[in-house]
Amino acid sequence: FQHGEPLGLADKVFYFKRTLREAALKHDMYATFMAKPMANEPGSAMHVHQSVVDGETGKNIFSTEDGAPSELFHHYIGGLQRYMPSAMAIVAPYVNSYRRIVRHTAAPINLQWGIDNRTVGIRVPVSGSQDRRVENRVIGADANPYLALAITLACGYLGMVEAIEPSAMVEGSAYDMPVDLPQGLSEAITVLRREDRLRDVLGERFIDVYTAVKDLEHQEFMRVISPWEREHLLLHV
Repeated sequence: FQHGEPLGLADKVFYFKRTLREAALKHDMYATFMAKPMANEPGSAMHVHQSVVDGETGKNIFSTEDGAPSELFHHYIGGLQRYMPSAMAIVAPYVNSYRRIVRHTAAPINLQWGIDNRTVGIRVPVSGSQDRRVENRVIGADANPYLALAITLACGYLGMVEAIEPSAMVEGSAYDMPVDLPQGLSEAITVLRREDRLRDVLGERFIDVYTAVKDLEHQEFMRVISPWEREHLLLHV
């Protein structure tokens, strides 16, 4: 999708998914937006490119007057690194979402950042100064687009407000570096509940209701015994 205002883009993503499902059904097929629908294959993501423009001048605040990266640009990245782990229950909202986030499967496992580096969670595409942007590669295709855009902007906003410095830029493979994202929905729910700053931005009631719903979903999942458990444990423990 072409760049635009967040709400309008979320509308487009929502209608696109619904339209594709209907089109598939007319051809006796099913379209899915699961983050990991097939084992041993790359998953499906919803990469979000984001930049911020000055409301009065229309200039990209991620660039200085001479075209260099601005402090706000780096602080925005710092905010994503600091707060996205706590936001994972929103951008990876199902138990299946975490099947995608494993090493060497074309998906990030951490929130390192780099220029045109597709192994990191936060990629900075090569661009001109007015087009300077940050790509969040952690978000899954299964995420609610309205919530996904809201939360990634909230994390970057907090980074700018709090002047959070990012880590050093990664030039090699981030797959060799430690995982710094929650490894399952239950863990993600716990860290979201604990993050007061996201509560301040998104609202106490929203966080409480959202995490309560996700808790119920996870409890329902835990009642199901998977084929893997039967195959590997039934006769071996």
